[in-house]
Amino acid sequence: MRIRALVAVVGLLLTALAVDAVAATQVRSVRLWRAPDNTRLVFDLSGPVQHSVFTLTAPDRLVIDINGATLGGPLNVATANTPITAMRSAQRTPSDLRVVIDLKKAVTPKSFTLAPNAQYGNRLVVDLFDNPADAAPPVAPPPSVATVPAVPVTPTAPAIKLPPAPAGKRDIIVVIDAGHGGEDPGASGSRGQHEKDVVLAIARELQRQVNGLKGFRAELTRTGDYFIPLRGRTEIARKKGADLFVSIHADAAPSTAAFGASVFALSERGATSETARWLADSENRSDLIGGAGNVSLDDKDRMLAGVLLDLSMTASLTSSLNVGQKVLNNIGRVTPLHKQRVEQAGFMVLKSPDIPSILVETGFISNSNEASKLATASHQQALARSISSGVRQFFQQNPPPGTYIAWLRDSGKIAQGPRDHRVSPGETLAMIAVRYQVSAAALRSANNLKSDELKVGQVLTVPGTELAAKE
Repeated sequence: MRIRALVAVVGLLLTALAVDAVAATQVRSVRLWRAPDNTRLVFDLSGPVQHSVFTLTAPDRLVIDINGATLGGPLNVATANTPITAMRSAQRTPSDLRVVIDLKKAVTPKSFTLAPNAQYGNRLVVDLFDNPADAAPPVAPPPSVATVPAVPVTPTAPAIKLPPAPAGKRDIIVVIDAGHGGEDPGASGSRGQHEKDVVLAIARELQRQVNGLKGFRAELTRTGDYFIPLRGRTEIARKKGADLFVSIHADAAPSTAAFGASVFALSERGATSETARWLADSENRSDLIGGAGNVSLDDKDRMLAGVLLDLSMTASLTSSLNVGQKVLNNIGRVTPLHKQRVEQAGFMVLKSPDIPSILVETGFISNSNEASKLATASHQQALARSISSGVRQFFQQNPPPGTYIAWLRDSGKIAQGPRDHRVSPGETLAMIAVRYQVSAAALRSANNLKSDELKVGQVLTVPGTELAAKE
């Protein structure tokens, strides 16, 4: 009897082990994105895993041990223009998978896991940094790697070159940030449109238009389909010497009826609407995909650092609200607006104390009508034109010292650009015309006024001379 009981227990244990082996997480596929300074690999998983990463030399290899996992599909990725030459795998135990990545040169790895979200299940992310200074030191390797078969590879698109630095009277630099990218698709439309693709197209068109203005130069934070952490985007802007940071988005809302474009500036004290709060929370969650970075004031006295940050942030926020309203006014001429004034919320990409920053919601991709418009080249061009017009108007009035536009203004070669004027008690149209050295007729025409009667608080557009395009 005891022998039978023992056999039964052993049978149950063997069954449990078999179930555990079957229940091991599967590595279903791998995806790859190439960024200017790193390559990101994302392993799609059927469940959570433990993992470790280490490097080997002579030849250079990266080893990824995924504990509690089996291979559920081929690890085929296109690896041209990356440090990777091939990828192979072997099952070390029934539930432990080893992936070996053959490399052209040494890299510095950084890895982490991600919990499921609306688009994806569990993921293991491995970033391969080209420059060792860009990531933490690699983990020391354990014993040698078992020989595993090679996997064939296919080519990808060529790398993108960065533009040369300006010379002479410097250009005003506008850094344009296309939201999301790579592993982070952003919001999705009813027809499968991804926010990351729509906003990159708008950002590229905006760059083209801004670069068509003499005295301006536009740079992109990302030039392709890859992810950049939110703080990393502002670091790119700072490294490029940005005079203005413009982040482009096309988000979604819980209600598919939500519509209209918006412009946001930073608010540390609370969002100006429920929609603003919801959008900021949604966007800021993107940073969970990885990355860190911030402005360093470590070499400053703590009290002095606080004062400097407050002064800088106040000045930047004032400029952000100013340029934001000009952009919003122009956008309102080509598409409906969600709000008539610049909203404020705690978007992480707007938290640069030294760079005026705005975030443009070009529309709600969750609204089928707006999603259809956002996918068309003509609407993307119109949106880009309205943003560039607002940016141009702001810098005509507020050119940074040492720029070509400041030199033109100071030398009298161009008049002041279009301005906004809020009517104060006692002011008349004639008084405002004299103040800005324009005719009353020009003021009437620019504001579609049928009479000279004004209301206190009314905002008038004061006409000015436009900047010429680059020759």
